[in-house]
Amino acid sequence: MGTAAATGVWGRAEQQDFRSRVRGTLLGAAVGDAFGAPLDGLSLDEIRAAHGTEGLTELAPAYGRRGAVTAATQLALFTVDGLIRAQVRRDTGAWHPPTDLHRAYRRWAATQSDWGPDERREEDGWLAREEWLYARRAPARACLLGLGNAVMGTLERPKNPDERGPEAAVRSAPFGLLVGWEPQLVLQLAVEGAVQTHGHPTAYLAAGAHAVIVHGLARGEAVDGALQRTLALLAAHPGHPPVADALRHALGAVRQGMPTAARVEELLGDGTAEGALAVAVYCALVGEDIRHGLRLAVNHGGPSSATGALCGALLGALHGETALPPGWLTELEGRPTVLELADDFAMEMTQGPALHGPAVSAPGWLARYPRG
Repeated sequence: MGTAAATGVWGRAEQQDFRSRVRGTLLGAAVGDAFGAPLDGLSLDEIRAAHGTEGLTELAPAYGRRGAVTAATQLALFTVDGLIRAQVRRDTGAWHPPTDLHRAYRRWAATQSDWGPDERREEDGWLAREEWLYARRAPARACLLGLGNAVMGTLERPKNPDERGPEAAVRSAPFGLLVGWEPQLVLQLAVEGAVQTHGHPTAYLAAGAHAVIVHGLARGEAVDGALQRTLALLAAHPGHPPVADALRHALGAVRQGMPTAARVEELLGDGTAEGALAVAVYCALVGEDIRHGLRLAVNHGGPSSATGALCGALLGALHGETALPPGWLTELEGRPTVLELADDFAMEMTQGPALHGPAVSAPGWLARYPRG
């Protein structure tokens, strides 16, 4: 797949496989987020008291309904929007994806303060007009602060330099779907997206690592191979040891016998980005199937929606959309939007030149993703 992506020649089977992995990644992350959401803020004892010794095993209500997603999924969708916009804007000679991401994240920030879509903002495109995205779903303070003004955080001057939470990593899976890119560039772009809200090296390198693992899986690698490449790439980045150590810890835990909630909590540590990523990787490696992997990933006393989303993205990229639990997808909030965006992303990445360029311009596409 790597060669096809790099040369821009996609056969039909490759396009269909890629689209299935894009859908799998975005739906898997969203369903993992929704599955973990009711458990956020609960200890393991509280989870067991409410749901029995096995913990939560099926979708449960959060925010007034089953299948509700958190701000993490909202931001992941705007990541995809920003990446499509970057490709579309490339025709104008302007090529700076972090700026397109920042604009997309600012559109998300508007959903957290506005009553609903503002039809007058033509440059918004279609995603920012989706009514359901205007619900406030426990957005992290770092995300609201980091995107609260027009100044973009950069690696030299990151926003919230002490912020170590997992939220930037959770929105970073879409970077891994840039399968035609070299993995080190995927890592770099994920980092540049992360520092707009999370400025601590642990947080932004966990975001980069998550993107590179997804990238390997989306290109057809096994989890182990994708992890080894990620560790090799991390080594070049200052501040990488906590993230690399957490990933190695996850690999080592796989060999320690049957998976337990106690082992998951040990990997999680204090619930910061590197621990959440370690849990996601561990559960993706030991899960008998997606349902089992996600159950392991959310039943602990830490940020359950974040670990669920991180693990769901890995499993969805690995197995494609048809492996996801259909009963859960049925109830997933915003599923039509997620699918529409996933298919748009796959179409842009495989057939972009037929949608926009010097010689051709599909007006419907530029209305959805304005060059603005």
